[in-house]
Amino acid sequence: MKTVFISTAIDYVNASPHLGHALEKIQADVIARYHRSLGDEVFFLSGTDENSLKNVQSAEKEGIPIKGLVDKYYEKFHNLKEALNLSYDDFIRTTEERHVKGAQELWSQCSKDIFKKKYKGLYCVGCEEFYKEQELENGMCPEHKKPLELVEEENYFFKLAQYQDKLKELISKGVIRIVPETKKNEVLSFIDSGLEDFCISRSAGRAKGWGIDVPNDPSQKIWVWFDALANYITALGYGSDDESKFIRFWQNNENKLHVIGKGITRFHAVYWPAMLLSAGISLPHTIFVHGYITADGQKMSKSIGNVVDPFELVNKYGTDAVRYFLLREIPTLGDGDFSYEKFEKRYNDDLASGLGNLFSRVMAMVEKQGELKIKPNEFTLKEVEEAREKCREKIVCFNEALGIIWELIASCDRYIDRERPWETKDKEVFSNLLFSLKNIAEMICPFLPGTSEKMKEQLGEEEGIFRAKKGESLFPRL
Repeated sequence: MKTVFISTAIDYVNASPHLGHALEKIQADVIARYHRSLGDEVFFLSGTDENSLKNVQSAEKEGIPIKGLVDKYYEKFHNLKEALNLSYDDFIRTTEERHVKGAQELWSQCSKDIFKKKYKGLYCVGCEEFYKEQELENGMCPEHKKPLELVEEENYFFKLAQYQDKLKELISKGVIRIVPETKKNEVLSFIDSGLEDFCISRSAGRAKGWGIDVPNDPSQKIWVWFDALANYITALGYGSDDESKFIRFWQNNENKLHVIGKGITRFHAVYWPAMLLSAGISLPHTIFVHGYITADGQKMSKSIGNVVDPFELVNKYGTDAVRYFLLREIPTLGDGDFSYEKFEKRYNDDLASGLGNLFSRVMAMVEKQGELKIKPNEFTLKEVEEAREKCREKIVCFNEALGIIWELIASCDRYIDRERPWETKDKEVFSNLLFSLKNIAEMICPFLPGTSEKMKEQLGEEEGIFRAKKGESLFPRL
């Protein structure tokens, strides 16, 4: 049994969640559920990033208090847990007192590497980051494709440059593992270009008084990324009177995984480890970087405005249909495009005509047979075990793992067509099919937990005996 920490990025609460947020949460949820199925002790964390300048600006635009805005959108992000059947162990808000205390404690522990100076630079509110001129694309933010704001003020800085060689060594040797390899190479290239000390505060005036005070200097607010990255340990009790979870799941744990989007790799692979090194805190072990969902080839984002509402999709098609599409259609480590046409094709081809149809066919045949013992023949046993092993090997390549399961589903369909059990009433065939379905239900559990539960319930398996009873269709055809 392992102790495993898994986190998603925390989300800005300046607007409602979109399908890109759902993708990351579902991917992390699959990993968490898989580890729990192995008997591992898992702490799965998500949350909301509530101290950003963009939240201040959004509140001004909506004409409501900042707290009213973050409370409003926090609720929507938190509701993704039920809508998408996510298995978080905790959900932290960066306005919570436990986080404020922990973030200030982290600042204090990094104090030897913090200094104050006057600074002038180009700032993207969307990224909450300063950019060098050579990093811009046609004078615009490379992430948000918008002009930057020229900011000049006296702020606190973190001595990042002195950690350049150490960070390069840690990432090159895989002590901090970045997946996929292309993202690792991008981070190393960024480090090789020369790390500069970075700004970690903003004036309380520019922040409109919103955010976490710099310890012993209320005229400054902690930069939102320094504050936000701390959530991974403040949620575990860092800086509190009881740090037992922090010790167990972070400090003494060799299995710490961040699941993040590619636009924030630098923060997690460079800034965050440097802060932890400064504070003498254990480092993350894997940074798993997924791509974006695009709409007509363009990144789906709130700032661009081409978003798809995950709640509407769930209401129309069901939770597991949404989970399946995102895990199967979107390449695990790359970008993938969404359209309703693609969604409905996947639904009808794979879920309704695939798993749903197979399950209905078998249930209709075996329901009248009464009790049936599990006694698969050698071929079925081998085929199922090979599929399970391949799926285990590919578990974090979600689309490939699901492809392996769906090949087993297709094999079962071919077996039915060949053996014609509706005519022969051959109990060995029924046994083989039920055994296969039982294993398919177990294999899909991390991906489609609700469907897995329905299948197990209808199969009625107990101590090697099936008492199958046909229920409602898993996925009615659209």
